[in-house]
Amino acid sequence: MSDRWEGPTRRALLGSATAVAAGAVTGGPAAAVTGQVPALWREFTRTPFTHPQIPYIGRAGQRAGAAHFPRRPVVADVRAYGATADGSADSAPAINRAAAAAGRAGGGTVLIPPGTYRLDGLIHVGHSNVVLRGAGSARTKLYATRSLTELIGAYGSRYGGDKSSWSWAGGLIWFCPADRFDSLMSAIKAKAWPFEGWTGNKRDEWETLTTVEPARRGSWTVTVADPRRLRPGRLVLLRLADDTGHTLLEHMAGGGPGQEAYRWDDKTKLTSYVPYEWPVRIARVRGRKVTLERPLPLDTRPEWDPRLTTHVEALTGSGVEGLTLEAVETPQAPHLLDRGHNGVTFQCAYDCWADDIVVRHMDNGFGLVSASACTLRDTRVAGRGTHHPYFCREGSHDNLVEDFVIEERTAPAPAGTQLHGINVEGLSSYNVWSRGDMRMGTFDTHRGMPFANVRTDITVTNNGRHGGDAIAGPLFGARFTHWNIRVTNARAGLTRIDGLAPYSATVGINEVTEFDQIDVPDFSGDLHSRLELYGTSGMVRPRNLYEAQREIPDVRSRTFSAR
Repeated sequence: MSDRWEGPTRRALLGSATAVAAGAVTGGPAAAVTGQVPALWREFTRTPFTHPQIPYIGRAGQRAGAAHFPRRPVVADVRAYGATADGSADSAPAINRAAAAAGRAGGGTVLIPPGTYRLDGLIHVGHSNVVLRGAGSARTKLYATRSLTELIGAYGSRYGGDKSSWSWAGGLIWFCPADRFDSLMSAIKAKAWPFEGWTGNKRDEWETLTTVEPARRGSWTVTVADPRRLRPGRLVLLRLADDTGHTLLEHMAGGGPGQEAYRWDDKTKLTSYVPYEWPVRIARVRGRKVTLERPLPLDTRPEWDPRLTTHVEALTGSGVEGLTLEAVETPQAPHLLDRGHNGVTFQCAYDCWADDIVVRHMDNGFGLVSASACTLRDTRVAGRGTHHPYFCREGSHDNLVEDFVIEERTAPAPAGTQLHGINVEGLSSYNVWSRGDMRMGTFDTHRGMPFANVRTDITVTNNGRHGGDAIAGPLFGARFTHWNIRVTNARAGLTRIDGLAPYSATVGINEVTEFDQIDVPDFSGDLHSRLELYGTSGMVRPRNLYEAQREIPDVRSRTFSAR
């Protein structure tokens, strides 16, 4: 058998599309109308890895979107380390001791049996393959009495001003490699506000493994100069540097006259996010041909000095399951002054997960900070109101948030506060939000030109606002897709994006109108964006773009096993 892989056949792709569309017939007369299968879907199945408007996100999530999370053997019960399930004493030290012991043992599951455990400190998981497992979100509660400001101190913005970085970073359950976490804590205490990306505070904690020859976006295989340090299963960074003409940023935005005319040099926050760093596992090495676990997110052109590099060691294979994290109820802070009643955050993490987790009375719910290939499944944000229910930033890629709920706030919003929703920013790409029930919030982008992200099969009461400084650049890059979106209050802002996002798609959204935040496109001229089956939310087939893309054949079964 040849080792060469050329992608799925057109027959296989069209067969997959036909099967998905045929399944719609059982949904009733409206679903059976053949016109409800958009032309965009038929186009996509012919060019799934290189479509100009719709990204391929079929392998987003932990272990390429695996249906089940690893079941690691139980190695510790937090009660044996001194935790008390009646809320009478601080259990944070005991839980941290149990998690650290599991890490030193090479990983395993730390049980948190039914009950209420008081936390006067944060929980930090700094080792790979460690799982915190409660008895279910209705049975195990962690009750957090203090904020990150109280526990660690004020964390200002590296851009100056009086902003609190706890508004978009950190969690009371914080997954972050131990060395990375220690350097962060040292920098915060010294008020030397750190860079939070994959390569560390100074962006110089990497080493070249090999340079990469030119290849096109969507390629699964690249040719490298020197494969000697590459092996199947190794996690590497694909690193792309911008040039003086900012052609890499133009490429992320889809390219064209509008992008070429855009003023990039004065967008200093945006330009701080490059080089673009994309973590990926190697699937196969055959001579100088290297197959990746996911197709290339961008071209690898010589002017961007493409190379595979090392990285700050990521946290991998860790998760949290089956518990509620509830903060002491305090009023929501004024905008950007959050004190850090934050939920679960994954930082510098890869192939990690959260499952059956509720966060309540939080400033910010679930965070992905330089985190990639993680899955948040069956998660819920509840209580008094939240600044960022979900934030995804600092170059986070290929994550999956599915079966999520943002509940309506239980307390009125204090003056001066803001609500965002499902946030993405900072050149984060190929992330998916799927099967959501958003009873408040919006499809927030905080500028920083995120690109190639998908929101699909979501109901939203669209009452939030987007954020982001002007120096962070465009709201959207290319290949943003909103597919089967049900807006309950008819507000268009940030949900219908055919007039905002370049080379993007809005498919199957109900009729919407602008409300109190009118957005304007960042790029002049034709955006090359598509609007299809407008006014038919819930009737477009396939119903869920991510799940339909999962049916498209890839290299998973032939070339790669993550473990």
